[in-house]
Amino acid sequence: MNRAAQEFLQESSWESGQTVEKINKPNVQLSFDRSKKMIILPEPELLQDHEVNFLELIELRSTLRQYSDIPLSLKELSYLLWCSQGVKAANENMTLRTVPSAGACHSLETYIIMNNVEGLEAGMYRFLAIEHALIPLEINKDDIIGCFSTFRVVENSAVSFLWSTVIERLSYKFGSRAYRYAFLDAGHVCENLYLAAQTIEAGVCPLGAFADKKINSLMNFVEEKQFMIYGAAVGKI
Repeated sequence: MNRAAQEFLQESSWESGQTVEKINKPNVQLSFDRSKKMIILPEPELLQDHEVNFLELIELRSTLRQYSDIPLSLKELSYLLWCSQGVKAANENMTLRTVPSAGACHSLETYIIMNNVEGLEAGMYRFLAIEHALIPLEINKDDIIGCFSTFRVVENSAVSFLWSTVIERLSYKFGSRAYRYAFLDAGHVCENLYLAAQTIEAGVCPLGAFADKKINSLMNFVEEKQFMIYGAAVGKI
């Protein structure tokens, strides 16, 4: 094991019964520019039900890197966002979502590379989980796509999900252990996306290889507070 990995495990390890002195709990969602036009997505209860055989769904789950030219509908995008980060209940201190998260802290923020969705312009968007809405971002999507080792997959996707972590949402409660939980939480979210996509005849390819510093800079993240952690390309098959 290399030194960096050893140091990470040591710095984030806990002794039995260890606790962390909690600081003030951070906001459950980052603020956003309310002057920008908000795109309200179809409400989850209005989405079409998808009858599936759960065992078949699990068995058929696979990584797909090639997609058709069929666009995602706005309802399908809404469905995927709901399944991967949907808010079931919320107050000023906590959200309960469709995915698990350590301590119900939900540190992830979702961003979308929009390529081929009916009724939406191509570009970069941020998903507002509490409002179940999108807002456009003034970020060049081609610059973001170029950060990925598998950029051709991202280029050919209908959409690509980008997940960043706002680490203080976890660290206020778990200290340095937060970094372990952030990566675990990202895995939970991507698996939900995999299974949801399967029900609408869409494929998913996880995106874990990217130029960290470059993408964080382009996304205007302050790395000590927020950083890109994972992603996934999605397209109809």
